[in-house]
Amino acid sequence: MNLIISGTNREKSNSLKIANYYLEQLHTKGDDQWEILSLKDVPHMLAFTDLYGKRSPAFEPIQARISEARKFIFIVPEYNGSFPGILKTFVDACAFPASFFHKKAALVGLSSGKYGNIRGIDHFTGVCNYMRMHVLPLKIHLPQVQNELDAAGQLPDELTKKFVNEQIDEIIRF
Repeated sequence: MNLIISGTNREKSNSLKIANYYLEQLHTKGDDQWEILSLKDVPHMLAFTDLYGKRSPAFEPIQARISEARKFIFIVPEYNGSFPGILKTFVDACAFPASFFHKKAALVGLSSGKYGNIRGIDHFTGVCNYMRMHVLPLKIHLPQVQNELDAAGQLPDELTKKFVNEQIDEIIRF
């Protein structure tokens, strides 16, 4: 099993819409080994119940999914010029080093602004490198993501689809 992680706990987020798009495209390409894990589904008290060696019953099935996964696609929205605090808290709550050690990751940045979370993806790459993840060199940045998605959650722009599909093909082979 592999996981697409929607990196925010915001309800009805564009991150989750992009995660669903990736899942649909992976399944279209015949790779049914992927599931979505949205950070809106982590325990609300995560920072108090699952850090510093503690493990709550609510987080145990999430940790099991992380431990089982071999590859990840992180969908990372821009929050204050970086990545969401909930994503860092989530990574910190996962068992170290077993959760991410020598596993593979693709990174997708998105923002409502014009840079597609370039800085946040750079920051998160550093976190991934520290955890000894193998990060796919092709990183996707989706600026003004609200204009990239249509009402059906699709990416109508042909150039955007081309790069997203290239990244999907690479994570499948990675």
